[in-house]
Amino acid sequence: MITEIASEGSLHIVTFDFAGTRLQMMSLALPREAKAGAEVVLTIKSTYIALAKSFSGEVSYTNLIPAAVAAVRQGKLLSSVLLEAGGYRLESILTRDAAERMRLRKGEEVTLLVKASELSILEVLG
Repeated sequence: MITEIASEGSLHIVTFDFAGTRLQMMSLALPREAKAGAEVVLTIKSTYIALAKSFSGEVSYTNLIPAAVAAVRQGKLLSSVLLEAGGYRLESILTRDAAERMRLRKGEEVTLLVKASELSILEVLG
C-alpha cells in the first residue's frame, strides 16, 4: 500500500508498506491513480535484487527487506535464488560464484537490498 508520496517538480519519492516493511521508490512518472492509501502491485527485475547474509551496518540502498531462502538453483554461470518475504515469493539472479561464496541454503535468513530507483509500480489496484 502507498503510505506517502513526496514530490518536487517531476520527481516523486513514493513510500510503501510491504508486509510491515517500509519501502521507497524514486520515479519521474506516476500512474494517475497512485495516491496515499492505494493498494499496488510492485515489480523489480530479479537481477536488481542484491543479497546479504549476517548483514549489519549502513548502506546506501534504501530498501532492506528481510527474507528467507526458499530454494537455490545453480546454473553453469548464474544462480537463481527463490526467496520468501512478507508472504510473497521473489527471485534474485546472481552469479554462480557469488551464490557459492555466500553458501546460501534453504531456510537461511538474508536481507534483500534494493535501490529506490529499481522498484516500480506495475499496477494500481485501488
